Formats: sequence, C-alpha cells, structure tokens
Amino acid sequence: MATAGSADPAAPLVVLLHGRGSHEREIIALADHLPAGPAYAAVRAPIAEGGGYAWFANRGIGRPVAESLRATMDWFRGWLDPVAPAGRPVVLIGFSGGAAFAGGLLVDDPDRYAGAAILYGTLPFDAGVPTTPGRLTGASVVVAQGEDDTVIPRELLDRTWTYLVEESGARTVARRDLVGHGIAAPALATVADWLRDRLALPA
Repeated sequence: MATAGSADPAAPLVVLLHGRGSHEREIIALADHLPAGPAYAAVRAPIAEGGGYAWFANRGIGRPVAESLRATMDWFRGWLDPVAPAGRPVVLIGFSGGAAFAGGLLVDDPDRYAGAAILYGTLPFDAGVPTTPGRLTGASVVVAQGEDDTVIPRELLDRTWTYLVEESGARTVARRDLVGHGIAAPALATVADWLRDRLALPA
C-alpha cells in the first residue's frame, strides 16, 4: 500500500485503485492533484499480472469473472473495514480496471461509500453484482471517459455512461474529453472539485 495526505485515522479516506497490470505506486501520484484534508491510500491488487497486478480475472477486456470479482471484493472489504470503521467516510477512485473494481464495490454495497469516481473504465456488468435501475439512488458518482479510448470496448463505455447518468439513480457528474485511455487534466480537476464538495473540504 502507498499513502499520502492526512495521517489522522479519522480523516476521510480516499482509496485509489490502479489499472490492470499497474501497481499502487503509480496511482498514488494522483493524490498530488487532489485536495488536502483526506487520507489517500493506494492499495495493490492481489492478482499478479503482466509485471503488475489486477483486481480480477477477465473473460475479456472489461468483463470480470464473477467468482474472481467476488473474491477480491471480499478481500478488499477485509482490509477496509478495520481501517475505516463506521463513521469514517470512504471514497473510491478507480482507473481502468480499478474503475471496474470501484464500480463493483459501489453497486455491491452502495451505503458503504461516500462516493466513487469511475475513470476510463466500465462497470462490471454481468459479473454477479446488481446493476439494476435505481440501485445507486442517493449515491454520488463521477464518470469520466475518453472519446478516443480504444482500450475499453466502446459498448461497455456507453453502457456505463447510460447506466450511471440515466438509470442508476446516482447523483452523477459525467464528462467526456478528447483523449484516449488516460486521465485528462480537466477530468482530474472535476474529480478534485467533486471531492471538495462531497467531503466538505475547504477550497
């Protein structure tokens, strides 16, 4: 695990979830562009893959194996729940494969999280977690996508966008930028503003 920001164990916890084949030391760098105040923790996914790590086994890009996703979600909750007991807000920020993992955690237990940012990835549809209409009513979500993303299948990006914006019931901030499979600076600024608002942080 890599950490940044506040060392106060009561501070809001922002968990950064890296993409497939990456690791926690890469995504913790996002904390430099996000607001002061929270504690930031980047967790290493438990499955070794391609010189890095992955959150779940795939049936194809963006299509998790349900049993694998469930196993790693349970593993993650085993780490999270002692670190962030009831009353400590937890926000998930996931990129690519980490976005699918963050989305899986959120739809599996929407009341557990103060919000989730689904960045340049898909929700884990047809992978054993409920993506039913209204499932995220009251939840706070950011979805950011690249118009020129050729890594995540476009059908999955479009399905994620439609679900989060129109069907889920979440309060969704949504943006698409003229980038590929990488985080656009304006999207990161949107996430920072959303975090300030969600966690009532000073500007």
